[in-house]
Amino acid sequence: MIDASFYQGIYLFIVTLLTLITVSYRRSLTTIEPIVGSVILCIFLVLFIGFRPVSYLFVDMMNYNSWWGLYEWEGFDWGAQNVLFDNLYAYMSYIFPDTTLFFALMAALYFIPMLVACRKMFPSNTMIVFLVCLAAFSTFSYGTNGIKAGVASSFFLVALAYRDKMWVSILFLLLSWGFHHSMQMPVVAYILTMVFKKKEWYFYGWLFCLAMAVLHISFFQTLFADFSDESGAAYLTSNSNNAWGGRGGFRMDFVVYSAMPILIGYYVKYKYKLKDKLYDIMLNIYLTCNGVWMLCMYAEFTNRIAYLSWFMYPIILIYPCYAIADKKHPLVRMRKYIVMVHLVFTLFMSFVYYA
Repeated sequence: MIDASFYQGIYLFIVTLLTLITVSYRRSLTTIEPIVGSVILCIFLVLFIGFRPVSYLFVDMMNYNSWWGLYEWEGFDWGAQNVLFDNLYAYMSYIFPDTTLFFALMAALYFIPMLVACRKMFPSNTMIVFLVCLAAFSTFSYGTNGIKAGVASSFFLVALAYRDKMWVSILFLLLSWGFHHSMQMPVVAYILTMVFKKKEWYFYGWLFCLAMAVLHISFFQTLFADFSDESGAAYLTSNSNNAWGGRGGFRMDFVVYSAMPILIGYYVKYKYKLKDKLYDIMLNIYLTCNGVWMLCMYAEFTNRIAYLSWFMYPIILIYPCYAIADKKHPLVRMRKYIVMVHLVFTLFMSFVYYA
């Protein structure tokens, strides 16, 4: 078995190699791309990540392993905090002797819906967009550590991709929320975009949230804590001087990272005048969720709140590059450079910044 310490390096090496190969090919924006290569990659990731060794390097994986089999299965518990995940975990821990198949299933539920969303939104460029998703800063972490949120976010991507088939979209919104209760924020943002459609207000709102973060105004963080459940309130009100190991305070690095797809979105919506309903919905949801994170920036585990927008990051970032029909447009001509800069950022953060 491969040592746990090598997993992230191997994962990023494979993603980097395949990205370099894929961006070197010229592909049509209209011809449907064969799905075989993407499926093979997805199956490999399910097996590679799903059957990883149980190790403290994967953080929460150790918790799920240590709790295995501690609770008797007494039927479906509708009062569970994460209705679908908690019941699935309890049932599998009751019938299986160890966590092997559980983690394999979680990997499948993480990577397969991600690929389904990429295929639906980018049928002519599925592989490269799937690789962009895999190369995102948070993807490996939420495939091995924050697996509840990871699976929930992949379900939400499918809900976005099938926005044109509302019954499918609603089904996956419910699955997303059922796997992790924190997904209520993206779900509410999704509903908000159906009611308020003026894009200007979402950009103004994001700038307002940024100003609140810069001024260190914690009113909204306290307000959200009052309306949250016990778990959410603990994140928002805990003050243990960053004992959790992360960096607190105003996160300029997070803000700059979060702003990249917003700057591209502003450019294509106001300068290029791109008309694409799905992109409008996704960008507005991203602006809303990322803005809420900035209002809560000084909370502990702020990266987990940020992830409620970051899981959409790679799709939001790359979507305009393939949605614009004009082959001479700067974004179209620069899309492979955007892909590579996005990848290099993740490599830098993984092997230099956090090393």
